[in-house]
Formats: sequence, C-alpha cells, structure tokens
Amino acid sequence: MSHTQSTKPLFSYLQAGVLAVSMSMSTSACANETNAEEEANPSRATSTANVASGEARAATATTPPQNDGLPMPGFAIVKGETAVVITDPQNDFLSPDGVAWGVVGKSVTDNGTIGNIDALFSTAQAIEMPIFVSPHYYFPHDHKWQFEGALERLMHSIGMFDREGQLTVNGFEGSGADWLEQYKPYINDGNTVVTSPHKIYGPETNDLVLQLRKAGISKVILGGMSSNLCTESHMRELIEQGFEVQVVTDATAGAITPHYDGYAASLVNFRMIASHIDNTENTIAAMNGAYR
Repeated sequence: MSHTQSTKPLFSYLQAGVLAVSMSMSTSACANETNAEEEANPSRATSTANVASGEARAATATTPPQNDGLPMPGFAIVKGETAVVITDPQNDFLSPDGVAWGVVGKSVTDNGTIGNIDALFSTAQAIEMPIFVSPHYYFPHDHKWQFEGALERLMHSIGMFDREGQLTVNGFEGSGADWLEQYKPYINDGNTVVTSPHKIYGPETNDLVLQLRKAGISKVILGGMSSNLCTESHMRELIEQGFEVQVVTDATAGAITPHYDGYAASLVNFRMIASHIDNTENTIAAMNGAYR
C-alpha cells in the first residue's frame, strides 16, 4: 500500500471534521443520552451545540474550538472524582515583580490568567471541589546539577523559584517562590493539597499522582503556569497515568520571545491531547452545574 493510500482515511476524516459526529448525535437514542449529560455538564452541552452550529473555528485562549476537524470527547465533571490542579501559582511567573514577568507578562495579561486562576480557586473552594497545587522550588543542591536543558539553565541563572532549603521557610514570604498574594486564602485554607515540588516541568518528580489517587481522583481540571512547560507537562503525564484531563486555556499563559511563542505552541498540544479544552467562564459554569 502506498503512503498516499494509507493516509487517505485520516485525511478524509480531518476534511470531514466532526460532521459524522454531528449526524450521529441526531439519532434519538444518542440525543436522549446526550441531553441528560448536558443538564449536569454545561461544558459538554456547549461542545455539542458548537458541533451542530456548522461554524469552523480553531481554539484560542478564550474561545473553545468548534468543527476544527478533530474529535471532541468532552469532559463530564463527576462529584468526588474531579479535582482542580494548578501548577506554579507563584510570584516569579505571575507578579510583575517576578523574574519571568518580562517574557510571560503579555500572555498573562492578554489571557486574564491571574483572575481566571483566582476564579477556579474560588469556585472550587466554594463548592468544596478538591484543589491540588503542584509548586516549583529550587534548593541550593539543585544548582549543582551537572547538565541542564535550555530553560533549566535560564531558571537557575536568574534565581527563579529559589528557596534557602527544603526544611526552612526563611526568606520565603514574598519571594519569587511564594504564592501570588491573592491566592493565599485558597492555598492556605487547610484543605488544599500542596504537593512536593516538581523539579523540571512534569509531576514525574513529585507526589501529585499519588495524592490524586489517594483522594480518589480520576479527572483533572488543569490550569496554572507556564503553559508549554509545567502545565503541558503535567497534562501529558497525568494522561499517561490514566487521568482524564481538561485544560482551562485562559487560566494559563506562556513565554513569548522575539522568536518563539510558548503559549501558541501549548494551545495546539492542549487541543490534540486533552479530553477537553475550554475557557474559565464555561468551566466554572460546568463546575457549579455538577455540584447543584
């Protein structure tokens, strides 16, 4: 079989987009099942309505995709099985005084990331949905690594997320490694689980997966910083570990340099890998709907 022949079914699917899905949803049996799910999960209802509208649109930070040629599996929030996970809600990323603000500030501002993370925290706290925070810390021994990737070297060279030691909080309050001040009432409420720190980008080096499993969580609503680094790496590893993941696309942001756009890179991968992507407004509506 030629390469052209072998790839023809995939191209046909992509050209057709989700038309077949839209047609199948018109059958009565499927429609009845879908309507029941939509009542409990507005995000799934939004996804279905988008398919039916016929308009084609790629995802942006603030608008979910529709009829973009890829399947839309959706994400049903299940009380007791779903948690909010936030990566790196720390000053070095999110404060104008943080060491990374010069490259992430535009994306954070354009996406409304600070307010949107706050909205996820406040909604989850109000409805008592579990919250997990995966922080990023570097201790003195981490600066003795014998090799590094490009942004590891950058982070170490500018003192990003530095702490004096793993068993002391001397100098932590108000530092770049500390939480953004407005998030402290949520993170320090006695209920939020703060995991051990991840060291590069993903949760392979901390206890997030263990803590989620011990809490009976199988579904994750993901936001935080930085989109193409820690947030995307958490998405990938959680999916590999068997979790169902939705990414909140305007509750994250990425570095933009003269030659590279980290947020744009991550948005493509969020769409192609996660079960569902959506904005904060729709996600909060779905969270509240599931907890009615």
